[in-house]
Amino acid sequence: MSTVALEEVAAAAPRGRNWLQTHIYKDRKLTERLVKRAEKAGFEAIVITVDAPVIGIRYDDARSQFTLPPHLELANFKETNQSSSSNNQPLLDRSVSWKDIKWLKTITALPIVLKGILGAEDAELALLHSIDGIIVSSHGGRQLDTVPAPLEVLAEIVDKLKGSSCEVYVDGGISTGSDVFKALAIGAKMALIGRPAVWGLTCGGQQGVQKVLDILRNELETTMMLSGVSDVSEINRNYVRTPSNWFE
Repeated sequence: MSTVALEEVAAAAPRGRNWLQTHIYKDRKLTERLVKRAEKAGFEAIVITVDAPVIGIRYDDARSQFTLPPHLELANFKETNQSSSSNNQPLLDRSVSWKDIKWLKTITALPIVLKGILGAEDAELALLHSIDGIIVSSHGGRQLDTVPAPLEVLAEIVDKLKGSSCEVYVDGGISTGSDVFKALAIGAKMALIGRPAVWGLTCGGQQGVQKVLDILRNELETTMMLSGVSDVSEINRNYVRTPSNWFE
């Protein structure tokens, strides 16, 4: 769902760790073409969004009457008649299930990561389907605003997958380096950001994004030093206090 083609992203970041985040669309041929394009462009993984079969009811957007400018196009979908940024719902498939994840594994050898897992049961199913990683995410609270925050369920998911080859990442509300520290302490392999990067881009372009990353890195390093930690591998749950039921 980008206004820039994935090949352009790869060309602009030849040394980057590029992953393609996408959906399994109604048109499976379209899905397959996107995956093959990602492989050819050197992307390292396919991330499938699993918590958005439909767009949630977003009251803030309704109140503000927010819409994307109609002139923007989804660059990876120009071959379809749904490339307008304001008309992508018809592409989404409400019926996607685990059998479609099995199908995806037959068309690519790239690692597959599922984004939008919020429960230990689904995490276990991901493991049973040989998924390489999951992103514990609530879609920024924009899909269903009464779901738990990712950090609240992170521990039970990490514990369910402990010792397995399925890595656990987390996003949602990560806006400071100390947030990253907390996520790693609970057991995430990696913490992802979204809005902070957009804020930096809006205010200062590429340099703004770099400044955001520099701030996060400095905050994380400072938090580590003040916690007596010299390496991220030393961060564990002893460094965080949480409601007791989080770790039950």
